[in-house]
Amino acid sequence: MGKIRRLVLDTLKPHDPSIIAMADQLSELPGISAVNISIYEMDRKVENAKITIEGEAISYPRVLELIEELGGAVHSIDEVVAGRIIIDDAATLQD
Repeated sequence: MGKIRRLVLDTLKPHDPSIIAMADQLSELPGISAVNISIYEMDRKVENAKITIEGEAISYPRVLELIEELGGAVHSIDEVVAGRIIIDDAATLQD
């Protein structure tokens, strides 16, 4: 079975924990090499964040479980890369 190498998630999270704490905890999960979290919208109680995760064998169920434990929710999975290597999207005419 192929291994998930990159996940890009659109999430909703409370202000606490901070994105620093959330990234740190996600990066400690087995199979994860790097985590990038960017806030793209904020209101008084919550933040919308794009979470990009890369690694050798990412367990989406474990990532989802941790995000929910931290009070967040995944709105959508915006990108998945699986296989032996990571590839980026190829440009197409629509782009």
